[in-house]
Amino acid sequence: MTFARLTDRYSAEEIEQFYATGRWCAESLFELLEQQVELRPDKVFLTDDTRSLTFRELRDGALRLAAGLRRAGVSRGDRVCVQIPNWVEFGQIVVALSRLGAIMVPIMPIYRLDEVGYIVRNAGARMAITCHTFKKFDYVAMYQQIRQDVPDLETVVVVRGEVEGATPFTELVADVDPEVAAAEIGPGAGPDDHFVIVYSSGTTSRPKGCLHTFNTMACGSRLLAKGFGYTDADVQFGPSPVTHTTGLVTSILLPLMHGAASHLMAAWEPKAGLEHIRRFGCTIAVTATTFLQMLTDVYDPAVHDASSLRLWVAAGAPIPAAFVEQTRKLLPGCRVLSLYGRTENVTTTMCTLDDDPARSLTSDGRVLPGSSVKIVDPAGKEVPRGQEGDIAYRGPMHMLEYIGNPAETAALFTPEGYSRSGDLGVMDADGYVRVTGRLKDIVIRGGMNISVRQVEDLLTGHPAVAAAAVVGMPDRRLGERICLYLVPKPGHGNVTLEQVKEFLLSRGLAIQKMPERLEVVSELPMTATGKIQKHRLRADITAKLEAAETRV
Repeated sequence: MTFARLTDRYSAEEIEQFYATGRWCAESLFELLEQQVELRPDKVFLTDDTRSLTFRELRDGALRLAAGLRRAGVSRGDRVCVQIPNWVEFGQIVVALSRLGAIMVPIMPIYRLDEVGYIVRNAGARMAITCHTFKKFDYVAMYQQIRQDVPDLETVVVVRGEVEGATPFTELVADVDPEVAAAEIGPGAGPDDHFVIVYSSGTTSRPKGCLHTFNTMACGSRLLAKGFGYTDADVQFGPSPVTHTTGLVTSILLPLMHGAASHLMAAWEPKAGLEHIRRFGCTIAVTATTFLQMLTDVYDPAVHDASSLRLWVAAGAPIPAAFVEQTRKLLPGCRVLSLYGRTENVTTTMCTLDDDPARSLTSDGRVLPGSSVKIVDPAGKEVPRGQEGDIAYRGPMHMLEYIGNPAETAALFTPEGYSRSGDLGVMDADGYVRVTGRLKDIVIRGGMNISVRQVEDLLTGHPAVAAAAVVGMPDRRLGERICLYLVPKPGHGNVTLEQVKEFLLSRGLAIQKMPERLEVVSELPMTATGKIQKHRLRADITAKLEAAETRV
């Protein structure tokens, strides 16, 4: 498989400008780690529930792992899928693959057979690094099943476990001196080489692989650090999956590049999260809004100490003003900021510490330095300020392509070269953007983009389903939940939500994507051209929820 080069996406003038302004830098990820080892070798950089790594231990372990990967046949340009929880080994894997010049393909732990099998095949992965079991799910068994259909997947590596048919992670780490390992590996990858393929849920039933260089990802970390007032004294709190953009950028790259520390939380639970924040002295978190909402719901000042927190950045859903006021009272030393980003270009807009705090209540921030954002119409032309349109981005954080999908890649861009997001928004006179809706047919549940078409497509195979439509229903805590409108086939009028869930689970759908409410109807509202009028379904479920709340 041939991937786009840097010069396929960016002009020589753009590349020169990004380097001249410091948006991109000449150092690779490994070289930045080497700088931290020189400055603070024994500082603990990465922790999880049970383990820790200093900067030196991370560097040495990554070199040994890179040597082991090379001996196992992984070479520059090879794709390696990584599906593990928020464990410190992830940091070692990221650095090792980058040092080797292989391309990491992170996969969130919630993904199951249907999505994982597609990603492995689409990326052309030769190796998968995973865990044995996590939250009662057997990942190795899933990958062994995938290998039957994807013969190019040669090796499955298991972290923190041993199981027949998989290579233990500890055996993959070469037992050699780090200097010997470095010589064995040879020259490392540069900052403009292919670094990672992160899959975005997008608008269709299948995710799309967003190909980034280290610089396009690291640029986001550099700009976020300025907006956060980041220093080497900060301790990042990371409950967001490190196998997706938010966690990778803010829990790994951001603290590593700035000599800070990072604490990963493998399984989110708000009371446990508060204890982790106290124990590790966490100062900053970047998560979906729902994480902070759940934390404040259980916070008890007589029991919990979250005084180390100075900043919580909420993304994925608007921040209710009343919720921010509540947070200020509970956590007076913690500032809440808003952010809007996407896998294709990391961070589109954000509020910074220099902004009026009220901006986080009324907007999702402004464009970051060195980038440009416009609100455009369907033809790609900028609309007047205050008018709704598609939020479009241009700048140094944009991916090179959707791998193997040139048509979708080309369709992103306006005639001026701005990348359409498919998200609706309004920009005010001062350049602040508020996300107002979506052109994409997705539900955003707790900050996670869920393709409704995937659920709908799977349900076409259900013997009792004549037609189905999935929409988001409002939810105070998660922003949206998943509501399924279903038309049963004749003689199947008693279809239940549990039956639907069992069917979708058998087809490999992730738990977080399961419908949470079922509305059985005789027909779906349609347009004259045969399209389902989902706005009417959203209005219907919203009215039903409001009526139920009124009765209570």
